[in-house]
Amino acid sequence: MSNILPTGIELTYLLAASLFILGLKKLGSPATARQGNTIAAVGMLFAVVATLLNQSVLNYQMILIGIIIGSLIGAIVAQKVEMTDMPQMVGLLNGLGGAASALVAVGEFWRLLSMPGAEVPLDATITMILGVLIGGVTLTGSLLAFAKLQGWVKGTPVTFPLQQPFNILLLVGFLAGSAYMIVSPESPPVFLALVGISLLLGALFVLPIGGADMPVVISMLNSFSGLAASAAGFVLMNNMLIIAGALVGASGLILTQIMCKAMNRPLTNVLFGAFGGAITSGDAITGTRSDQVVRSIGSEEGAMMLGYARSVVIIPGYGMAVAQAQHSVRELADQLEKMGVEVRYAIHPVAGRMPGHMNVLLAEANVPYTQLHDMEDINPEFERTDVALVIGANDVVNPAARHDTNSPIYGMPILEVDRARNTIVIKRGMNAGFSGVENELFYKDKTMMLFGSARDVVDQLVSEVKQL
Repeated sequence: MSNILPTGIELTYLLAASLFILGLKKLGSPATARQGNTIAAVGMLFAVVATLLNQSVLNYQMILIGIIIGSLIGAIVAQKVEMTDMPQMVGLLNGLGGAASALVAVGEFWRLLSMPGAEVPLDATITMILGVLIGGVTLTGSLLAFAKLQGWVKGTPVTFPLQQPFNILLLVGFLAGSAYMIVSPESPPVFLALVGISLLLGALFVLPIGGADMPVVISMLNSFSGLAASAAGFVLMNNMLIIAGALVGASGLILTQIMCKAMNRPLTNVLFGAFGGAITSGDAITGTRSDQVVRSIGSEEGAMMLGYARSVVIIPGYGMAVAQAQHSVRELADQLEKMGVEVRYAIHPVAGRMPGHMNVLLAEANVPYTQLHDMEDINPEFERTDVALVIGANDVVNPAARHDTNSPIYGMPILEVDRARNTIVIKRGMNAGFSGVENELFYKDKTMMLFGSARDVVDQLVSEVKQL
């Protein structure tokens, strides 16, 4: 009987890992994402139940209390948090995952320290150090990313003199302390110093990264949280935690690479380039375009252009998310389809403040998955599109990325809306996007600006279209 239980636990872990992999596969498509999330959740349920059957679990009462409290908080937060605040929630959850892993490492250190005469294995020391480093960086880095997205800390890059040398000095200090711990593992002051350095490194890691790069930061911190969990698995000798952490870490790294490719920028530039800081180019916010004419229209004229078009492509951006206009956009699309207009949506990989932000918002409004098109698929169609309707997007539709070698976004793949026969841009004003770069699309001959809050303007368009 004593051998049957551990074997059953390991087999359950194997089943859970299989469900995790299947769930991740289905998360790759909006059409199957909800099913994938459910499958992964069932896998996690199996993993938790199997872990609770482990004979080394000593206090089920405390575990039950923790499960109840955590479940209540999670359910309330899931119901209360707006979809526009989902990036902040993801960042916060990443940080909590890192904190849990770091606490496991700290707890294991004190457990071993409380065993007089016991020799601390080398592999245990190394995994504890890695758990503290990755978990601490993930915790404070995610909290700072949360604060930037929430507006508590300014989203522009924050730099100070000798910042990189100072970071390098901290890292060297951490490596030196780690070497000392390997030689003399029973040293609480050194271990606590390593904890403090890891927490400081996390904050300094995110501090110089601007708001334009938050999608990349979120996906990278998500990867860090997985790696931290995997390190905790090695500390606890738990195969399920190792596998689950490795899956999260690998998928986060892949997503980070996809985000960087979508912006045509190497990861080193994202992390250390202070992108979105002070703009000195001649095409900056106060640059040389003040003498150019911007064509502005009203909702009535915009509705006529949309209603009498044969094909319309809607390009959602963060402005749509802020105004919570996704339901109004769906209503507008429905009205246009009733009039025989072909309506599609163009999704840029880094539109919004987290990967897949626009997909999530449109899914909430029950937009059919078949109408959502990736950048590579929709770009060749713009030349045959009568009206491209840009709702709150900015940098991801800026034509300067194609030709202006002096622009910070030069080379970034964009949605080529300027190739459409007509373009309508819904925006509050002429302010630049996250990158701080002025959008030359606004000054194109075929571009018409429709100023106002996205939700109010789209509601007006719906009302006008119904009267056509």
